[in-house]
Amino acid sequence: MAENVILVGKKPVMNYVLATITQLNEGAKEVVVKARGKAISRAVDVVEIVRNRFVPGLKLKGIEIDTEEIESQDGKKLNVSTIEIRVSK
Repeated sequence: MAENVILVGKKPVMNYVLATITQLNEGAKEVVVKARGKAISRAVDVVEIVRNRFVPGLKLKGIEIDTEEIESQDGKKLNVSTIEIRVSK
């Protein structure tokens, strides 16, 4: 997996904000914030907090939404929404 990808999960939003800012400050031209399922709103929050509070000139390069089919523990197939938000300085 690429170094400039932030996978958003269940941790507090500020953890992912810090990770995103760190990537940008270390010279990454583009950072991808990824999430799926219930974490999608948290990923959007991360990008908005970074844009509005920490990196005012942050550009939104693109947003991709998709659906992944995963298998649950009891063998059923589930559709899970995913999002990828690309940002750059």
